[in-house]
Amino acid sequence: MSDHGRDSVPPPPTIRNAEPDKTIRILLATDNHIGYLERDPIRGQDSINTFKEILQLAVKHDVSQASVAVFILFLLSLLRNTFMCNRTHEAYLFSFLPMLFLPGETPLSMTCRDILRLLCQVDFILLAGDLFHENRPSRDCLYQVMAFLREYTMGDKPVQVELLSDPNEGKVEGYNFPAINYEDPHLNVGIPVFSIHGNHDDPQGAGPEGALCALDVLSVSGLLNYMGKFDLPLSSTDAQNSGIAIKPVLLRKGSTYLGLYGVGNVKDQRMHFELRSNRVRMYMPRNKDEWFNILLLHQNRVRHGPQESVPEGMFDDSVDLVVWGHEHDCRIVPESVAGKPYHITQPGSSVATSLADGESIEKHVALLQIQGKEFELKPIPLRTVRPFVLEEVVLSEAADEEGFDSSDQIAVSKFLKSRVNALIDQADQLWDDRNTRAVEEGEEELPRMLPLVRLKVDTTGVSEMSNPIRFGQEFQGRIANPRDLLVFHRAKKSARTAKVMIDQPELSIDDPELSISEKLSRVRVHTLVKEYLAAQELQLLGEAGMSDAIQMFVEKDDSHAIQSHVSSALRALMRGVQANGELDEGDLDDVLSKVREKHDQEYEEQARAGKTAKAKVHPHSPSILSPPLTASFSASEPGQGQGQSSS
Repeated sequence: MSDHGRDSVPPPPTIRNAEPDKTIRILLATDNHIGYLERDPIRGQDSINTFKEILQLAVKHDVSQASVAVFILFLLSLLRNTFMCNRTHEAYLFSFLPMLFLPGETPLSMTCRDILRLLCQVDFILLAGDLFHENRPSRDCLYQVMAFLREYTMGDKPVQVELLSDPNEGKVEGYNFPAINYEDPHLNVGIPVFSIHGNHDDPQGAGPEGALCALDVLSVSGLLNYMGKFDLPLSSTDAQNSGIAIKPVLLRKGSTYLGLYGVGNVKDQRMHFELRSNRVRMYMPRNKDEWFNILLLHQNRVRHGPQESVPEGMFDDSVDLVVWGHEHDCRIVPESVAGKPYHITQPGSSVATSLADGESIEKHVALLQIQGKEFELKPIPLRTVRPFVLEEVVLSEAADEEGFDSSDQIAVSKFLKSRVNALIDQADQLWDDRNTRAVEEGEEELPRMLPLVRLKVDTTGVSEMSNPIRFGQEFQGRIANPRDLLVFHRAKKSARTAKVMIDQPELSIDDPELSISEKLSRVRVHTLVKEYLAAQELQLLGEAGMSDAIQMFVEKDDSHAIQSHVSSALRALMRGVQANGELDEGDLDDVLSKVREKHDQEYEEQARAGKTAKAKVHPHSPSILSPPLTASFSASEPGQGQGQSSS
């Protein structure tokens, strides 16, 4: 979205003449990152506590205070007309209504309680990726997530949305239970949960069941509905012809028809290639214009490179709302896209996984209500999120304003402590204000949490600084992150062009101008490995493949990644050399170099086509969808594409 578009923000979409029996209510959340810092004694339970709060909101959050008020007025009117209630009876009824949420013995109280419960609960929960922070979550994480899902989403409440698509679409081959849990007669599901995978909890491996992830475990256990796991091509030929095909979950409530299209995370380079090539295809209902279509994806929205993001304007006009996962800053209020009819909502993460500016924005989930082709979205602030405040100071400017010597470490330390104390007071005030608002709305007061505080200090022109870890220890017990409270940085200088030496490769963190904390903040295993391998002049193994294998070993905890890559690469080299027949020893190096170069090119082509990740191929059944695929992404420039339909 352009800056001009953000300046002239149109009014948010709303539903006119809402009818509860035709309105689908959805709780939106994304990037829960359960398991983040789970070994930290202070912050270890933050992610799971907030996930519990989200499930509690789905169960008991008041969808609309007005709906309950309308029901009360309707009940009073009914009693007036039927029993001729007077004001004494009305006062008695008002005093009795709060008790209707509790089990009662009279038919009147049971009926009212059930109706109010239906008014106050959502139809289902929609998650846009990164439920878990680790690709292989710990047993403790899985245990708690499964326990909470069972506690808050299972029950005898009837599911109000009807499934129109094939319940067996995407089911596990060789088993009889359906893919959608509330269609299983052996399960009592009260609030269904639908989720796609993110880049942290994506499928890995190539065993007999194909690539699997933690969401597969939750899916086969009947606790969650895993969507957006499309089949990746198993050969370069398939990749050139297949692209990415997405099948929806089709739902109905009254006269409202809803299509859920999930796209689990794939590498940004591949997604960009597929979009530009118009090869992302979606199965659409024949009467697609009568459906409200939601697209869930988990990709970069902020541009990080020429092919490392998804442009906002590349989705087809058949999409009504895009739920964008992966980005952690909360932009949950729907934003329009220039030249397109759809809106984008970006809920953001429910826990801060870095001390960046975007994470300091107040965390929300959203209550999405859909009726026909109209929708409205209500942001809901999360109360269990640890308050986070940050500030940046330029030390040389602060020294001039406050009148202290920037070379005097004692004076500098005193100034920085005063800034940290002010930030702690600011964070405590934010928590108190949040508690006050909640108490006014009838919620209970929560005990104050230790805040996250980050002070960024520009030390340009200052020769020496104190140890940031030792500085932070003085605030132990007052903040949740004493070890990374301070971060020092300097103004960027022009890039250096010194030649890289093979024996001593110059890595991106080797700049002598950088402080230790700056070097640590810039450490990225994948980047360092790639830079180091590029300087080594490898003779047998390709740099790209080896770099990817090491990244899989580190980030995805795949203990066989390096061994598998080395074995595969050596076998390919052996086949290439043997194809040249008998060779003289002097010709061996030239042949090896040519074979390796060819292998590297094939690897890069296969990586772009998605062959490096394998998934199990499932049989598809079009159900009520159009037999031909309908292309629902446009390869045109953002804001200009209209999509294409295959005939």
